[in-house]
Amino acid sequence: MKKQAIILSLFLIISAFVTGCGKESSTAKQQNEKITVYTTIFPLKDFAEKIGGNYVDVQAIYPAGADSHTYEPSQKQTVSIAKADLFVYNGAELEPFVDKLEESLKQEKVTIVNASEGLPLITSSEEEEEHEETEAHPHDQDPHVWLDPSLAARQAEAIKNALVKLQPAHKDEFEKNYEVLKQQLNDLDKEFQTAVNNAKTKEILVSHAAYGYWEHRYGIKQIAIAGLSASQEPSQKKLTEIAKLAKEHHLQYILFETFATPKVAEVVQKETGTKILRLNHLATISEEDAKKNKDYLTLMKENLETLKKAMNP
Repeated sequence: MKKQAIILSLFLIISAFVTGCGKESSTAKQQNEKITVYTTIFPLKDFAEKIGGNYVDVQAIYPAGADSHTYEPSQKQTVSIAKADLFVYNGAELEPFVDKLEESLKQEKVTIVNASEGLPLITSSEEEEEHEETEAHPHDQDPHVWLDPSLAARQAEAIKNALVKLQPAHKDEFEKNYEVLKQQLNDLDKEFQTAVNNAKTKEILVSHAAYGYWEHRYGIKQIAIAGLSASQEPSQKKLTEIAKLAKEHHLQYILFETFATPKVAEVVQKETGTKILRLNHLATISEEDAKKNKDYLTLMKENLETLKKAMNP
C-alpha cells in the first residue's frame, strides 16, 4: 500500500507539472499568435503592417482599381471580417456599406476601428455643392483624410492603439514601430509644405476633388472637374467655368487619377490644351505597384513630384 501511495503521489506531481507546462505553452502561443486584420483603403493596410510587424496578418478588402466610394464587400469578405480580430475602415462617409456591416458584426468578437474618428474633417466647399446635388451618396465631409500626412499619422495611431489592446504583450514593439512611422509621416508633411511654399503657382487642375486636405494644410487650390466622388459629373456651365479658370491661371497640366480618365475630364483637357499628369489617390493601388512593394510613403512622394511639375510650369 505504501508503495502504491508513493507511485500515486509521483503520478500526481508529474501530471501537475505537465498540465502547468501545457498552460504555459498555450499562453505563449496566444501572445505570439498573429492578429488578423482587415482594412478598407490601402493606407490603413500599409500602416497596420508597419506597426504590427511580425504579429499581424493584414488584408485590404478593396481590389486594385476599386472605387472606394461605391465598393461593396462580397459575402465571402464579410465572413472573413467576422472571423478577424480587427477591422479598420476610413470613415468620414467614405464606405457606405459600413453601417450595415457593423450591425451584422455585433455578435462577433472583431474589434472595429473608425480611423478618422475625432479628426478635424473638412466639409464640402460651395464650389462642390453643384456636384453633390447629382450624387447618389453625397458627402457632407471630405473623406480623403489619408492624403494629409499629419492626419494619416493620427489614423496610424488609432491602429496602434487597437493592436496594443489586442496584444498588450507586444505594446513596446507596436509603440516603437508607430514612432518610426510617425516620424516618416512628419518628414513627408514638411516636404509637401516646402514644395508648395516654393511653387510658382498654387492652382492645380484635377479630375476629381479629392485634394481638399492639401488645400487646407498647404494652401494648394484645386480646380476640380468632378466632385468628392469621381463618379460625379459637372454641368456644361461648370465645365465652361473650369476651362476659363485653367486659361486664366495659365495651367499647363491636368491631373488625372491613376485608374481613370473620365470622358468629361478629357473634354476639359482638349478645351484647355493641357497635358496629362497622374496622381495616385492611394485608396487602392495597382497590381503593378503592389508587385513593386510600393508603400504609402513611396506613392505619396511620387505624388509630390507630380505636384512640383504641375505647380512649376
